[in-house]
Amino acid sequence: MPSAGDVRAWRAEFPITEKYIYLNSCSLTPLPKRGAAALEEYARTWIELGGRAWSQHWVGALDDLRADFARVLGADLDEVALEPAVSAALVTIASSFDYTTRNKVVVADIDFPTDGHTWLALAKAGVEVEFVHSPDGATVPLELFERAVDDRTALVCTGHVYYTSGYIQDVRRLAEICHRKGAALVVDGYQSIGAIPFDVHASGVDFLVGGTLKWLMGGPGMAFLYARRDRIAGAKPTALGWWAMRDPFTFDVQHIDLAPTARRFEYGTPAVPAAYTARAGIALLEEIGVDTVRERHKVLSQRLVDGALTQGWQLGCVRDAERRSPIVTLRHPEPAHVVDALRAKGCIVDSRPGLVRLSPHHFNTDAEMDATLELLAPLREKVPA
Repeated sequence: MPSAGDVRAWRAEFPITEKYIYLNSCSLTPLPKRGAAALEEYARTWIELGGRAWSQHWVGALDDLRADFARVLGADLDEVALEPAVSAALVTIASSFDYTTRNKVVVADIDFPTDGHTWLALAKAGVEVEFVHSPDGATVPLELFERAVDDRTALVCTGHVYYTSGYIQDVRRLAEICHRKGAALVVDGYQSIGAIPFDVHASGVDFLVGGTLKWLMGGPGMAFLYARRDRIAGAKPTALGWWAMRDPFTFDVQHIDLAPTARRFEYGTPAVPAAYTARAGIALLEEIGVDTVRERHKVLSQRLVDGALTQGWQLGCVRDAERRSPIVTLRHPEPAHVVDALRAKGCIVDSRPGLVRLSPHHFNTDAEMDATLELLAPLREKVPA
């Protein structure tokens, strides 16, 4: 277990902790000091070099970021692409499939909206989306996917971690189900990567997408796409941009010559300031260690869960810390009221329909969990008139 000194050192990276109890890292981790320094470095290169910053700094920083993502995922460098958002990543993946003989896509009804919207938007292309329904609003048993995937299924698109319940899916077993039936597995890892140790090769997934504004501590504007190597060569995405070309700087407007790597899924010029903060966040994560982060998450979130149950709250999340990420959700008829009441007391949380969502990160303390529970106690039954 990390020492109190370790936690103090981590907290020192996040000035927001001097003012607030910040339990909203699953929406946006606060900017660490090294992220702010990275932005200053980006600005300095722009100020001093102008357009020369591209060749002398920025293109190299983008290449380095692909390598950073590859290390975090356990992927090879040529399997990683940079994306402006997870939604964009899913769209380019969707554009690379041929739905002529297999036109069905399977999604869980508790997945993040984009995981369904991407494929619903392809109805004119003949794509049919089948939703498997969670029996409890928190989990989806694998046998439901087993029943849904058939010889018409092109792919399953689902989250590694469900965004409202924190439930961790067994994506390795799900990949086995998909592959046995001839379907691909596309995984939304936004809620998990950086919070849970993960080896993308061992998982067996075909595609995985995620971004940096949550557990990777890199802020908005930068996402990634992993494509398993044997999925790359045959992929011909139609949603793409000039950075998807083998050599973008030939500036050939008349021909498409896709990169031989996962870069063929990229769009236009990546957001360079987002790349700088992303690299800073990943560096901090690697310093601390994902294993350490995971253990810290389990302690903090379980303290919230146990305390909330003692107070009589109904959970919207999985009770056992081993089966969920640090996401803790509590049922309430007016969650926005709870969020506002806590914010007024200096505690920052978030809400989803019918749920108050708390998401501690490694820099939070046990004392903050207890203080939050104390603030929550009178709000359980208190609904505004």
